[in-house]
Amino acid sequence: MNDIVTGFALIAIVLLAMPLISGLVDRSPLSFAFLFLILGLAIGEGGIGLIKLDEHSLALEVVATLTLSLVLFLDAVKLQIDELKARWLVPVLVLGPGTALIIALGAGSIAWLIGLPVLVAFIGGAILASTDPVVLREVIRDTRIPRSIRQALRIEAGMNDVVVLPTILILIAVATSASNGAGEWVSFLAKLLLIGPALGFVIGGVGSWAMFRIDQITPIRRELQSLYGLGIVFGAYAAGTAADGDGFLAAFAAGLAVVLLNQTLCDCFLEYGEVTAEMAMLVSFILFGIVLSGILGEAPTWQTVALAAILIFAIRPLSLGLVLLRAKISWEARGFVAWFGPRGLNSLLLALLVVHAGLEEATVLLAVVGLVVLISTVLHGASATPITTWYARRIEQSVHDEERETDAAGIFGGHEEEIPRMTVSDLHERLGSSDPPIILDVRSRMSYEHDNGRLPDDVRVPADQVALWARDRKPDRAVVAYCT
Repeated sequence: MNDIVTGFALIAIVLLAMPLISGLVDRSPLSFAFLFLILGLAIGEGGIGLIKLDEHSLALEVVATLTLSLVLFLDAVKLQIDELKARWLVPVLVLGPGTALIIALGAGSIAWLIGLPVLVAFIGGAILASTDPVVLREVIRDTRIPRSIRQALRIEAGMNDVVVLPTILILIAVATSASNGAGEWVSFLAKLLLIGPALGFVIGGVGSWAMFRIDQITPIRRELQSLYGLGIVFGAYAAGTAADGDGFLAAFAAGLAVVLLNQTLCDCFLEYGEVTAEMAMLVSFILFGIVLSGILGEAPTWQTVALAAILIFAIRPLSLGLVLLRAKISWEARGFVAWFGPRGLNSLLLALLVVHAGLEEATVLLAVVGLVVLISTVLHGASATPITTWYARRIEQSVHDEERETDAAGIFGGHEEEIPRMTVSDLHERLGSSDPPIILDVRSRMSYEHDNGRLPDDVRVPADQVALWARDRKPDRAVVAYCT
């Protein structure tokens, strides 16, 4: 079977299998990521040998590049920095050191257990510090979980690659002696951290602005707007790479420009981009499974299993426990955030950068990362529903601090100005006027479930959902919120 036919066959498998088994996956502890990774392992060299690919495969490189560029762009667009406004720095600065600590502790564990050189171990630590938003997707969408906690997980998953990716690229440059002398290093870092992201930022900002303005003058069909968004992603990647920078950082910067400059992209692109990214991700999982099928033997099995256990059960909880030390959240929320740091496709894609750099230990490192990812997708995928359900039930049984915050900045102390209060008599008077306010019932989930009383004509909106409720409403009426 030639490469073109193989490629079409794999895409067909993803497109046909996803709808047919979606109901089964939704009701089981399995995830699409795990199933397609296992499929790749089964049909690869170490399985039935139907398809053989190595880590240098052009098909894998093309699909991986497409996937990582699109995922990074969408991560940036969905960061909701526009909603957090000036307070977006609070969660980013708090969560950033957690990623750095995970990298350092992970590197020590890799050097100790796997025996890789210290520099390569730090590259591996950075690769395995990246969390996968794909596995987190259902958790982040579950509205039973307070929005502040879901947003903290979303920000961490979206932002940790900004710490991880430059770290990996710089360490690869050191390991391959890509730059020599202070002058060359300054040039290398400027292209990597400044020029490439700046080009991506310009393309993202100008591209989204141009679409918005032209669509106002001459309406553009939605399907064309969907494709236009992909053009911004690929244009940013190409510009960043052509400038000897990094195309992936440029793609992330393009998405960041959309939110920082208060631009908008058609919701049709976000839907289309999500679907395209998901298809590309699952094809990537199959391809990585095929590749890993032939090289998993390169990883020392029990040492890698021990590494996965240390990363999942010790390093992440310790690191996140430290950065969340002063956060105003319950112990259940701390455990919830500390647990959900799944490794997945992002780690495999980042490990592929090491392969392309030609490091001697690249194959072993990819095999180790692949086995850790496999273990993580099983543990985090299987535990997502029961742990989320447990946390949701705990919230229904008692009031939790995180329920009172509408975003991640609030749990870290980044509050808006004090909201004015209204007395009962003032409210009674306003309700009898010609312009009565909208009354929001923002009681905790527990209070709402157990208290029978409600004010007439009030609207039930949990406190953590108020910002979302108000986002698209016209400010034509006063709003009064009440709780117990």
